[in-house]
This record gives sequence, structure tokens and C-alpha cells, in this order.
Amino acid sequence: MNRSLNPGISAVGSRRTFRNLRWWVLILFLTGVTVNYITRNSLGILAPELKTSLGITTEQYSWIVGAFQLAYTFFQPLCGWLIDVIGLKVGFLICASVWALTCLFHAGAGSWLHLAILRFVMGGAEAAATPANAKVLGEWFPRKERPIAAGWAGVGFSIGAMLAPPIIYFAHSWFGWQGAFIFTGGLALAWVALWALFYHNPQQHPNLDPKELEYIQQDNEPAAVKMGFFTSLKSVSKNKRFYGIAIPAFMAEPAWGVLSFWVPLYLANDLGMDLKQIAMFAWMPFLAADLGSVASGYLTRLYVRVTGCSQVNSVVASSVTGAFLMLSLAMVAFTKDPYVAIALISVGGFGHQIISCMLSALVVEKFDKGQMATVNGMRGSFAWISSFMFSLIIGLTADKIGFNPLFIAMGFFDLIGAIFLIAFIAERRAKRA
Repeated sequence: MNRSLNPGISAVGSRRTFRNLRWWVLILFLTGVTVNYITRNSLGILAPELKTSLGITTEQYSWIVGAFQLAYTFFQPLCGWLIDVIGLKVGFLICASVWALTCLFHAGAGSWLHLAILRFVMGGAEAAATPANAKVLGEWFPRKERPIAAGWAGVGFSIGAMLAPPIIYFAHSWFGWQGAFIFTGGLALAWVALWALFYHNPQQHPNLDPKELEYIQQDNEPAAVKMGFFTSLKSVSKNKRFYGIAIPAFMAEPAWGVLSFWVPLYLANDLGMDLKQIAMFAWMPFLAADLGSVASGYLTRLYVRVTGCSQVNSVVASSVTGAFLMLSLAMVAFTKDPYVAIALISVGGFGHQIISCMLSALVVEKFDKGQMATVNGMRGSFAWISSFMFSLIIGLTADKIGFNPLFIAMGFFDLIGAIFLIAFIAERRAKRA
């Protein structure tokens, strides 16, 4: 992650301090998001069996997925505002506890409607992950480190999806589909305990060295101003820069929704893979997404060094690079080879995470600390509105026209989003007098 991330303990007064504690805090958060995505993606991995065991049609499955996405859409700003107002530790603790318990309750589902209700509750609680991400970056890292930190934080959003297929496959093999949900819910509860024990904000953390706190606060940013929920939404919605981030997020999210919820069915229905084969290959796009997350922050540094552009413009350039990589998804429509299809989808996963991480970095760059979680939650709502709509479209059309037209559309969505990113966010050089 960073060469300075070497374990070290020193003493200040009567308390222990850990060297580079900010990176260990990021690892704690990353682990929680990883578990978040394991619980979230358990449904997609088990979808072929759930459809058979519970008699669920493709359209009904789309409503189950849509229930999660609908809740995730509407609750992200609310979860973000909650975290801004009551603090990251307590706000995220409440939400994580709810999603862990709800995952356990999935084991008792007896119909598609029951699953849809559970997924709605789970989606509302898991919506806290995106706004919490911005809050961690804003509170624990100085501006110059935030793009790198955003890239590493993004790993959690894809490594969980990468680990989900093998974990769910083996849990399913031992305990059945009900046991797979109980196992992943138990993982989530274990992480909740870790968060409760070890997370504190920088000003109150008993193991943070004063010198590192000074380093974190070197930008002298103004103290966070807490606003009412609707006042905060109104303030953000009037800011043109928000739409330069939200519209690209709207265009990008359908691809991630497909990777998370629909690729296993695509591999089963269109490419003839069984559950074991899906478990062997469905993790690869998420490994590529992890690499994209890590690469995104360093790519911004490369653009700064090579072109001499500002940090904001380097972040924009990295995101545009990811948009061009998404063209690989359009090429999926022109192959029937499952290995080529997985490779192309993996390139898309790499590109998507570059875009997603850089949009989070832009939220932290362009908005003050008192609104970071709220803004990132609103960005997430824009993203999940499109993901929800696209899932319903897939549910209504996939059995009739297949997945190929949908992959072609996803290949070009992000280039459209890049236009708005450049128009509303990119910094222009001052005109010479």
C-alpha cells in the first residue's frame, strides 16, 4: 500500500501509539467493506439454486435485486447525513449491525417476496458503505494522500465480490444455501465487534501519535459544519460540481450491478457454466477490479508527473482512462468463448473501479468535511437509481433478447459520463491578460 506502512509501536506518555495508524484504520474499514460485499453478493452466487428451490422466475429475481438497489438508492443520502451528524463510528456501527443480522435472516426465506423484503432492509443498511468511505478519507488523510487512499479503500468494494464466489461455494457445499447465508452473516457480526473495539476518530484515538495527527490535519481545513438533512440536500443539489460527479456515477453503476448480480446468471444461461465453474471464474472480474482500485490513485500521480496538470485534473484524467477501458464490455457481445468473455468482463471491472475510486476522491477534493458523507451518499443514490433501472430492464428483456445488447450499451455508458466529468469538474487554465 505504502512503503511507510511498517508496523511500529512507540510510547507517548503512558499510552502506546502505532506508526502510520491512518493506514491501519483504512485496513479496518476496507475489511468491513469486504465483508459487506461478501454478504451482498451471496444472493447472486446462489441465484441459480434459489430460482430452482423457491420457484423464482427471472422477472421475480429482478424484483429481488431491484428491492436491494431501490433501498440502497434512497438510503445512501440518509446514511451519509447520519454519519456526518452522529459520527462515523456509531453511524457505521448501527448500519453494519443491521446488514449482518438481515443476512442471517435470509436463511429463513421461503419465497421471492420474502427475499425481496430482506434485500430491501439489507440494502438500506449497506447503503452506509459509500458515504462512510468518503468520511474515512476526509478524516484520516491529508489532501495529497487522498487519491492513493481512495484507490486502496476501493479494494474493499471489489475484493469482497471477488472472495464471495469461492466462499459461498464452499459454505453452500457444507451447509446448503441456508447455511451459506448464516455463515456470511456471522462474518459480518464478527467485523462489527472489531469496529466497535478499535475505531475512534483521529482527535480521540488513544493510539494516534500527535505528530501523525498534525500530519493528517496539515491542510488546516475548516471544522465540519453540521446541517439538517434537508438543508444539506438542498445545499448540495445547488452545486454544479455535484452533477459533474453524480452523472458519471449514474452512467457507471449499471456495469457494477451486472457484475455483482447478473454475471453468474449470464455465465449459467448463456455460456452453460454450472455452480462449480461459476465459482472458479466469477471472481476474476473482481480481482481485476481490485487491481483497478489500487492502480487508480497511482495513475493520478503519473498524470501529474507526465503532464504537469493539477491534482483535480489528474483525477479526472484517470477516470476518463477507465471510461475507455469499459469498451471491453461491448466486445463481450461478439464472443461465445467463456474464457474470452471472462477476460473482457475483467477489463471492464478494472476500468469501472478506476472510475468509482476517482469519483470518491473528487467528492473529498471538492466538498468540505461536514458534507463529505452526505455528498457521497447522494452520488451513490444517482448511481443506484441507474443500477436499479437497468436490473429491471434485464429482468424484462434478458430471456427474450439475451445479454448481448445490454453489454454493448454498458460499454459506451461511461464515455457519456466522462463528457460531464470534463465539463463540470475539470479545472481550466486561467486566460492570459
